[in-house]
Amino acid sequence: MKAVVIHGAHDLRIESMAPAAAPAQGEVQVHVANGGICGSDLHYYLHGGFGAIRIREPMALGHEVSGVVSAIGDGVEGLEVGDKVAVNPSRPCTACDYCLRGQPNQCLDMRFNGSAMRMPHEQGLFRAALTLPATLVERFAPEADLAFAAMTEPLAVCLHAVRQAGSLVGKTVLVAGSGPIGCLTIAAARLAGATRIIATDISDTPLGVARKMGAHDTINLDTTPEGLEPFQRDKGQIDVSFECSGAPQALGGLLTATRAGGTVILVGMGGDAPLPLQLAVAKELTLRGAFRFHEEFATAARVISDGRIDLAPLLTGVLEADDAVAAFDLAADKSRAMKVQIRFSGV
Repeated sequence: MKAVVIHGAHDLRIESMAPAAAPAQGEVQVHVANGGICGSDLHYYLHGGFGAIRIREPMALGHEVSGVVSAIGDGVEGLEVGDKVAVNPSRPCTACDYCLRGQPNQCLDMRFNGSAMRMPHEQGLFRAALTLPATLVERFAPEADLAFAAMTEPLAVCLHAVRQAGSLVGKTVLVAGSGPIGCLTIAAARLAGATRIIATDISDTPLGVARKMGAHDTINLDTTPEGLEPFQRDKGQIDVSFECSGAPQALGGLLTATRAGGTVILVGMGGDAPLPLQLAVAKELTLRGAFRFHEEFATAARVISDGRIDLAPLLTGVLEADDAVAAFDLAADKSRAMKVQIRFSGV
Protein backbone atom coordinates (compact mmCIF):
# COMPACT_ATOMS: atom_id res chain seq x y z
CA MET A 1 0.00 0.00 0.00
CA LYS A 2 1.05 3.60 -0.60
CA ALA A 3 2.92 5.52 2.12
CA VAL A 4 4.81 8.81 2.47
CA VAL A 5 8.24 7.85 3.86
CA ILE A 6 11.15 10.01 5.02
CA HIS A 7 14.70 8.68 4.57
CA GLY A 8 16.60 11.82 5.58
CA ALA A 9 16.66 15.56 5.06
CA HIS A 10 14.96 16.42 1.74
CA ASP A 11 14.63 12.71 0.96
CA LEU A 12 10.88 12.09 0.98
CA ARG A 13 9.60 9.18 -1.06
CA ILE A 14 6.27 7.66 -2.05
CA GLU A 15 6.75 3.97 -1.32
CA SER A 16 4.84 0.75 -0.99
CA MET A 17 4.46 -0.70 2.50
CA ALA A 18 2.92 -3.99 3.57
CA PRO A 19 -0.89 -3.88 3.47
CA ALA A 20 -2.74 -3.16 6.70
CA ALA A 21 -3.63 -6.38 8.50
CA ALA A 22 -7.21 -7.55 8.91
CA PRO A 23 -8.54 -6.17 12.21
CA ALA A 24 -8.30 -8.52 15.20
CA GLN A 25 -10.43 -8.47 18.34
CA GLY A 26 -11.10 -4.87 19.37
CA GLU A 27 -9.49 -3.39 16.26
CA VAL A 28 -10.66 -1.47 13.21
CA GLN A 29 -9.18 -0.85 9.80
CA VAL A 30 -9.26 2.72 8.48
CA HIS A 31 -8.74 3.87 4.92
CA VAL A 32 -6.84 7.12 5.35
CA ALA A 33 -8.32 10.14 3.59
CA ASN A 34 -6.55 13.33 4.70
CA GLY A 35 -3.30 13.94 6.56
CA GLY A 36 -2.10 17.29 7.88
CA ILE A 37 1.59 18.23 7.66
CA CYS A 38 2.78 19.28 11.12
CA GLY A 39 5.82 21.24 12.24
CA SER A 40 7.55 18.05 13.40
CA ASP A 41 6.97 16.48 9.96
CA LEU A 42 8.63 19.53 8.43
CA HIS A 43 11.62 19.22 10.79
CA TYR A 44 12.15 15.64 9.60
CA TYR A 45 11.80 16.75 5.98
CA LEU A 46 13.95 19.88 6.14
CA HIS A 47 16.58 18.85 8.70
CA GLY A 48 16.35 15.08 9.14
CA GLY A 49 15.05 15.56 12.68
CA PHE A 50 15.30 18.04 15.54
CA GLY A 51 17.72 18.22 18.44
CA ALA A 52 19.06 14.77 19.27
CA ILE A 53 16.13 13.06 17.51
CA ARG A 54 17.28 12.04 14.03
CA ILE A 55 15.98 9.81 11.26
CA ARG A 56 17.96 6.56 11.50
CA GLU A 57 15.75 4.36 9.33
CA PRO A 58 12.94 4.96 6.80
CA MET A 59 9.81 6.17 8.56
CA ALA A 60 6.30 6.97 7.37
CA LEU A 61 5.50 10.50 8.48
CA GLY A 62 2.28 11.96 9.82
CA HIS A 63 0.18 12.03 12.97
CA GLU A 64 -2.79 14.19 11.94
CA VAL A 65 -5.13 12.02 9.88
CA SER A 66 -8.75 11.26 9.17
CA GLY A 67 -10.34 8.45 7.22
CA VAL A 68 -13.20 6.02 6.83
CA VAL A 69 -13.68 2.74 8.70
CA SER A 70 -13.27 -0.09 6.19
CA ALA A 71 -13.39 -3.18 8.42
CA ILE A 72 -14.24 -3.97 12.04
CA GLY A 73 -12.90 -6.72 14.31
CA ASP A 74 -14.92 -8.72 16.79
CA GLY A 75 -16.02 -7.00 19.96
CA VAL A 76 -16.03 -3.47 18.57
CA GLU A 77 -19.10 -1.43 19.45
CA GLY A 78 -20.19 2.04 18.41
CA LEU A 79 -18.49 1.98 15.02
CA GLU A 80 -19.66 0.83 11.60
CA VAL A 81 -18.03 0.35 8.22
CA GLY A 82 -18.27 3.68 6.41
CA ASP A 83 -17.98 5.85 9.53
CA LYS A 84 -15.81 8.93 9.20
CA VAL A 85 -13.15 9.06 11.91
CA ALA A 86 -10.04 10.83 13.17
CA VAL A 87 -7.11 8.73 14.37
CA ASN A 88 -5.43 9.42 17.72
CA PRO A 89 -1.63 9.00 17.32
CA SER A 90 -0.97 8.89 21.07
CA ARG A 91 -0.60 5.52 22.82
CA PRO A 92 0.38 5.81 26.49
CA CYS A 93 1.32 2.59 28.25
CA THR A 94 -1.48 2.92 30.90
CA ALA A 95 0.78 1.25 33.49
CA CYS A 96 3.56 3.69 34.43
CA ASP A 97 3.39 6.04 37.41
CA TYR A 98 2.30 9.04 35.33
CA CYS A 99 -0.44 7.11 33.55
CA LEU A 100 -1.74 5.86 36.91
CA ARG A 101 -1.68 9.43 38.26
CA GLY A 102 -3.92 10.60 35.43
CA GLN A 103 -1.13 12.23 33.41
CA PRO A 104 -0.96 9.91 30.39
CA ASN A 105 0.52 12.65 28.18
CA GLN A 106 3.63 12.35 30.40
CA CYS A 107 3.80 8.55 29.97
CA LEU A 108 7.25 7.05 30.53
CA ASP A 109 6.71 4.55 27.71
CA MET A 110 4.70 6.65 25.26
CA ARG A 111 4.36 5.54 21.66
CA PHE A 112 3.46 8.33 19.26
CA ASN A 113 3.01 7.80 15.54
CA GLY A 114 5.56 9.41 13.25
CA SER A 115 8.29 9.75 15.89
CA ALA A 116 11.97 8.88 15.48
CA MET A 117 12.60 9.03 19.21
CA ARG A 118 12.56 5.24 19.50
CA MET A 119 14.52 2.71 17.51
CA PRO A 120 12.86 1.12 15.60
CA HIS A 121 10.95 4.32 14.86
CA GLU A 122 7.23 4.63 15.46
CA GLN A 123 5.81 4.61 11.94
CA GLY A 124 3.54 7.52 11.09
CA LEU A 125 0.01 7.61 9.73
CA PHE A 126 0.62 8.83 6.16
CA ARG A 127 -0.31 5.39 4.86
CA ALA A 128 -3.23 4.38 2.67
CA ALA A 129 -4.70 2.14 5.36
CA LEU A 130 -4.22 1.53 9.09
CA THR A 131 -5.25 -1.21 11.48
CA LEU A 132 -5.41 -0.08 15.08
CA PRO A 133 -7.35 -0.41 18.35
CA ALA A 134 -10.87 0.94 18.05
CA THR A 135 -10.21 3.08 21.13
CA LEU A 136 -7.88 5.23 19.02
CA VAL A 137 -10.53 6.51 16.62
CA GLU A 138 -13.20 9.14 17.14
CA ARG A 139 -16.33 9.07 15.01
CA PHE A 140 -17.64 12.10 13.12
CA ALA A 141 -21.03 13.00 11.75
CA PRO A 142 -21.73 11.59 8.26
CA GLU A 143 -21.68 15.09 6.76
CA ALA A 144 -18.31 15.99 8.33
CA ASP A 145 -15.51 17.24 6.08
CA LEU A 146 -12.58 14.82 6.37
CA ALA A 147 -10.12 17.68 5.79
CA PHE A 148 -11.38 19.32 8.98
CA ALA A 149 -11.53 16.00 10.82
CA ALA A 150 -7.79 15.67 10.17
CA MET A 151 -7.27 18.76 12.35
CA THR A 152 -8.46 16.94 15.47
CA GLU A 153 -4.94 16.28 16.76
CA PRO A 154 -3.63 19.88 16.60
CA LEU A 155 -6.90 21.20 18.04
CA ALA A 156 -6.52 18.72 20.92
CA VAL A 157 -3.06 20.19 21.61
CA CYS A 158 -4.60 23.66 21.84
CA LEU A 159 -7.56 22.58 23.97
CA HIS A 160 -5.04 21.08 26.40
CA ALA A 161 -3.09 24.36 26.44
CA VAL A 162 -6.25 26.32 27.20
CA ARG A 163 -7.15 23.84 29.93
CA GLN A 164 -3.73 24.45 31.51
CA ALA A 165 -4.61 28.13 31.81
CA GLY A 166 -7.71 27.66 33.96
CA SER A 167 -10.85 29.66 33.32
CA LEU A 168 -10.61 32.17 30.47
CA VAL A 169 -14.11 33.57 30.96
CA GLY A 170 -13.94 37.34 30.67
CA LYS A 171 -10.15 37.30 30.29
CA THR A 172 -7.84 39.23 27.98
CA VAL A 173 -5.56 36.80 26.16
CA LEU A 174 -2.37 37.20 24.15
CA VAL A 175 -1.27 34.56 21.64
CA ALA A 176 2.32 34.90 20.43
CA GLY A 177 2.83 33.14 17.11
CA SER A 178 -0.09 32.82 14.69
CA GLY A 179 0.79 29.63 12.86
CA PRO A 180 -1.65 26.70 12.90
CA ILE A 181 -1.17 26.04 16.63
CA GLY A 182 -1.47 29.72 17.47
CA CYS A 183 -4.63 30.12 15.40
CA LEU A 184 -6.22 27.01 16.89
CA THR A 185 -5.31 28.33 20.35
CA ILE A 186 -7.11 31.55 19.45
CA ALA A 187 -10.21 29.56 18.44
CA ALA A 188 -10.01 27.43 21.60
CA ALA A 189 -9.60 30.52 23.82
CA ARG A 190 -12.60 32.17 22.24
CA LEU A 191 -14.60 28.97 22.74
CA ALA A 192 -13.52 29.03 26.40
CA GLY A 193 -14.93 32.52 26.96
CA ALA A 194 -12.02 34.91 26.45
CA THR A 195 -13.45 38.36 25.71
CA ARG A 196 -10.41 39.92 24.04
CA ILE A 197 -7.69 38.08 22.13
CA ILE A 198 -4.54 39.74 20.80
CA ALA A 199 -2.42 37.81 18.29
CA THR A 200 1.17 38.55 17.28
CA ASP A 201 3.43 37.30 14.50
CA ILE A 202 6.16 38.59 12.21
CA SER A 203 4.17 38.07 9.00
CA ASP A 204 0.87 39.47 7.78
CA THR A 205 -0.27 36.18 6.22
CA PRO A 206 -0.85 34.26 9.48
CA LEU A 207 -2.21 37.37 11.16
CA GLY A 208 -4.93 37.55 8.52
CA VAL A 209 -5.90 33.98 9.38
CA ALA A 210 -5.71 34.80 13.10
CA ARG A 211 -8.38 37.46 12.64
CA LYS A 212 -10.62 34.97 10.87
CA MET A 213 -10.08 32.46 13.68
CA GLY A 214 -11.24 34.92 16.33
CA ALA A 215 -8.46 37.37 17.23
CA HIS A 216 -9.80 40.84 18.03
CA ASP A 217 -6.43 42.60 17.53
CA THR A 218 -3.33 41.60 15.57
CA ILE A 219 0.21 42.97 15.75
CA ASN A 220 3.00 42.44 13.24
CA LEU A 221 6.08 42.67 15.46
CA ASP A 222 8.37 42.84 12.43
CA THR A 223 6.85 46.00 11.02
CA THR A 224 5.67 47.35 14.40
CA PRO A 225 8.22 46.19 17.00
CA GLU A 226 6.69 48.53 19.58
CA GLY A 227 3.24 47.04 19.06
CA LEU A 228 3.07 45.36 22.47
CA GLU A 229 3.98 48.50 24.42
CA PRO A 230 0.36 49.54 25.19
CA PHE A 231 -0.17 46.10 26.77
CA GLN A 232 3.03 46.32 28.84
CA ARG A 233 2.20 49.44 30.84
CA ASP A 234 1.38 49.27 34.56
CA LYS A 235 2.97 45.82 34.96
CA GLY A 236 1.00 44.38 32.03
CA GLN A 237 -2.55 44.27 30.70
CA ILE A 238 -2.82 40.61 29.67
CA ASP A 239 -4.46 38.05 31.96
CA VAL A 240 -3.23 34.93 30.16
CA SER A 241 -0.52 34.66 27.50
CA PHE A 242 0.13 31.68 25.23
CA GLU A 243 3.60 31.33 23.71
CA CYS A 244 2.95 29.42 20.46
CA SER A 245 5.82 30.66 18.28
CA GLY A 246 8.65 28.56 19.68
CA ALA A 247 10.86 31.66 19.18
CA PRO A 248 13.11 32.27 22.21
CA GLN A 249 13.09 36.03 21.63
CA ALA A 250 9.30 36.19 22.09
CA LEU A 251 9.35 35.27 25.76
CA GLY A 252 10.59 38.57 27.21
CA GLY A 253 7.90 40.68 25.56
CA LEU A 254 5.27 38.14 26.53
CA LEU A 255 6.20 38.19 30.22
CA THR A 256 6.32 41.98 30.22
CA ALA A 257 2.80 42.21 28.76
CA THR A 258 1.32 39.70 31.22
CA ARG A 259 -0.14 41.42 34.28
CA ALA A 260 1.22 40.82 37.77
CA GLY A 261 -0.25 37.55 39.01
CA GLY A 262 -1.07 36.47 35.46
CA THR A 263 -0.39 33.21 33.68
CA VAL A 264 1.90 32.30 30.80
CA ILE A 265 1.35 29.00 28.98
CA LEU A 266 4.31 27.68 26.99
CA VAL A 267 3.04 25.78 23.94
CA GLY A 268 5.58 26.33 21.16
CA MET A 269 8.33 23.72 20.83
CA GLY A 270 11.35 25.91 20.16
CA GLY A 271 14.91 25.80 21.41
CA ASP A 272 16.02 26.67 24.92
CA ALA A 273 15.54 30.32 25.82
CA PRO A 274 16.93 32.62 28.53
CA LEU A 275 14.19 33.17 31.09
CA PRO A 276 13.74 36.69 32.55
CA LEU A 277 13.54 35.12 35.99
CA GLN A 278 13.62 38.37 37.95
CA LEU A 279 10.61 39.66 36.00
CA ALA A 280 8.67 36.44 36.53
CA VAL A 281 9.43 36.46 40.27
CA ALA A 282 8.71 40.15 40.83
CA LYS A 283 5.37 39.95 39.00
CA GLU A 284 4.47 36.60 40.62
CA LEU A 285 3.72 35.08 37.24
CA THR A 286 2.58 31.51 36.81
CA LEU A 287 4.46 29.74 34.01
CA ARG A 288 3.09 26.39 32.81
CA GLY A 289 4.02 24.11 29.99
CA ALA A 290 1.44 22.42 27.76
CA PHE A 291 2.48 19.17 26.11
CA ARG A 292 0.32 17.15 23.73
CA PHE A 293 -3.09 16.02 25.05
CA HIS A 294 -5.12 13.05 26.23
CA GLU A 295 -8.89 13.27 26.76
CA GLU A 296 -8.90 16.50 24.77
CA PHE A 297 -8.67 14.43 21.56
CA ALA A 298 -12.26 13.24 21.97
CA THR A 299 -13.36 16.77 22.86
CA ALA A 300 -11.65 18.18 19.77
CA ALA A 301 -13.43 15.62 17.59
CA ARG A 302 -16.81 16.63 19.01
CA VAL A 303 -16.09 20.34 18.58
CA ILE A 304 -15.15 19.82 14.92
CA SER A 305 -17.95 17.36 14.20
CA ASP A 306 -20.50 19.80 15.68
CA GLY A 307 -19.12 22.69 13.60
CA ARG A 308 -18.35 24.82 16.66
CA ILE A 309 -15.11 26.15 15.14
CA ASP A 310 -14.70 27.32 11.54
CA LEU A 311 -11.49 25.65 10.39
CA ALA A 312 -11.72 26.71 6.74
CA PRO A 313 -9.39 29.75 7.11
CA LEU A 314 -6.57 27.43 8.25
CA LEU A 315 -6.59 25.11 5.26
CA THR A 316 -4.19 26.34 2.58
CA GLY A 317 -4.53 23.36 0.27
CA VAL A 318 -4.88 19.60 -0.14
CA LEU A 319 -2.52 17.77 -2.51
CA GLU A 320 -2.57 14.14 -3.57
CA ALA A 321 -0.20 11.79 -1.75
CA ASP A 322 1.73 11.29 -4.98
CA ASP A 323 2.56 15.01 -4.79
CA ALA A 324 3.77 14.83 -1.19
CA VAL A 325 7.10 16.52 -1.93
CA ALA A 326 5.28 19.52 -3.42
CA ALA A 327 2.93 19.52 -0.41
CA PHE A 328 5.87 19.59 2.02
CA ASP A 329 7.58 22.36 0.06
CA LEU A 330 4.38 24.40 0.18
CA ALA A 331 3.93 23.75 3.91
CA ALA A 332 7.50 24.94 4.51
CA ASP A 333 6.79 28.30 2.84
CA LYS A 334 5.30 30.30 5.70
CA SER A 335 4.67 33.26 3.42
CA ARG A 336 2.07 31.20 1.55
CA ALA A 337 0.93 28.36 3.77
CA MET A 338 -0.83 27.64 7.04
CA LYS A 339 -2.10 24.04 7.14
CA VAL A 340 -1.31 21.88 4.12
CA GLN A 341 -2.69 18.37 3.81
CA ILE A 342 -2.08 15.35 1.65
CA ARG A 343 -4.92 13.15 0.44
CA PHE A 344 -5.05 9.47 -0.32
CA SER A 345 -7.45 9.00 -3.23
CA GLY A 346 -10.21 6.45 -3.19
CA VAL A 347 -11.86 7.47 0.11
